[in-house]
Amino acid sequence: MKYLNRRIKFIVSVILVFSMGVLTACSGAKDGAQAPVDNTEKSQETSEAKTEEKKEEVSEEKEEEKLADGQMRSYLSGYPVDEKIGNRRPLAIMLNNLEAAQPMSGISYADVVYEFVVEGSITRLMGLFENYDDLDKIGSIRSCREYFVYTALEFDAIYMHFGQATYAVDLLGRDYVDNLNGLGEAGDTCFYRTTDRQAPHNVYTSKAGIDAGIKKLGYREDHYEGFESKFKFCGLDEEVTNEGGLDAKYMAPNYKINKPWFEYNEKTGKYDRFQYDGPQIDDLTGEQISYDNVIFQYNKWAQLDEKDYLAFDCHSGGLIQYFTKGKYVVGQWQRDLDAVKDGNVDLAPVKYYDMDGNEIEVNNGKTFICVIQDTDMENVTIK
Repeated sequence: MKYLNRRIKFIVSVILVFSMGVLTACSGAKDGAQAPVDNTEKSQETSEAKTEEKKEEVSEEKEEEKLADGQMRSYLSGYPVDEKIGNRRPLAIMLNNLEAAQPMSGISYADVVYEFVVEGSITRLMGLFENYDDLDKIGSIRSCREYFVYTALEFDAIYMHFGQATYAVDLLGRDYVDNLNGLGEAGDTCFYRTTDRQAPHNVYTSKAGIDAGIKKLGYREDHYEGFESKFKFCGLDEEVTNEGGLDAKYMAPNYKINKPWFEYNEKTGKYDRFQYDGPQIDDLTGEQISYDNVIFQYNKWAQLDEKDYLAFDCHSGGLIQYFTKGKYVVGQWQRDLDAVKDGNVDLAPVKYYDMDGNEIEVNNGKTFICVIQDTDMENVTIK
């Protein structure tokens, strides 16, 4: 416990230092006063910026040389994939995380997974699926919450759900949200029920159902021109080790019902996922799910009504902890306003930065993001 308290104090101290730096920068000049201009420093900064641009261009050229004809780097994993797969809009599928719905089917095929708390302290997952061509069973699938839609929009994803909370109706109806709803026009086309589980834990989808639903509703199938990944992946021959960071062999986000945790596997170099007192398994593979990157993202939140429906602030920014290779660093998340599309901030991706404002580079592979209520930070366990 003393060790954990020291960790929490470290994070708090980083936050305080960062906040003080911002306040100092904002209050450094009095009203009407202007700081002296140092043209030499500006020239040096311009020169350094040009040098960095050249390095990035050379790096991109080297990466392209490693890709086979017809391949590109995945926006979700950073790994080489066929251009047909990489340019195709992913599916953001709502996954039922109640104990009665375990094990899930197909979750290990999602390159990115998000977990949020919903009403009653239960959690719901959303998987981002890029290559689902061989899958005939993904689920089970549950209803929408507004904050999941905002997250799906970061990936230019088609959002898939079975019903929705009242608070999400307005957002789902906007012209820039493409969604496949089990209670909507394409419901019978996209979804099917099994007989091995009771409703509402028996709703699934498949590649055939997804394709049919997209065609029926006439949705755009490929990414829009100029789309970029929300992640800054390291080079294909590189590895992020979080050198200088703190140890992170075990992490628990303190979700109260499923009580999940991650354990670092020294043999695989990945984080294995556990919940409900045991390994989290994919029913299709029979294997435990694991991730190269884990991110704890802290968001402001509010309770909307007496039924405990929640809202998460997905736009204002906040703190993160980035875990990889048994280490973690503290950083921050912000909407990338330079990537706003058509003047719509909802379409701008969330990016991850260190406390100095530099974008964090992450390892190629699968990523699990736990979005945590910012008031619950002190209850998170890392050791």
